[in-house]
Amino acid sequence: MLPLMEQELVGTYLSKEDFLDITAVAQSAPGIMAINVAILTGYRLQRVPGAILAACGAALPSFVIILLIALFFQKFAENPVVRRIFRGVRPAVVALIMVPVFNLAKSAGVTLKTVWVCVAVAAAVWLFQISPVYVVLVAIGCGLLLSKKERAK
Repeated sequence: MLPLMEQELVGTYLSKEDFLDITAVAQSAPGIMAINVAILTGYRLQRVPGAILAACGAALPSFVIILLIALFFQKFAENPVVRRIFRGVRPAVVALIMVPVFNLAKSAGVTLKTVWVCVAVAAAVWLFQISPVYVVLVAIGCGLLLSKKERAK
């Protein structure tokens, strides 16, 4: 949903920078990121009523679709054709996740010089099983130190 939200919101309701900020906050908040982005955007535009309507608009369609799939999936779960279809969809899902990651990285100013930070964080979380909470806390500390250093100049 993130690429669709970006396409719909940026330029019409939000600037690219605002969308990037909302996405960063939405990622750090608990819950589903697309719902968090919708809530933050709705709140920014229309305060509490906007947040409530945006949350419903982001959650209800997916909820209804998943409910309908769950009702009928039990009958087809063991079907070999259905299993192959789901196995074939997996790479497409990975690609759909990677597109917004690259777009957001570009917007955030990630370059070949700074991509090592992304790789180090991914390795810390994935390979070394370091909790993302610690990674976020270290990033906050580094950001505070860098901003103090910038102000001192």
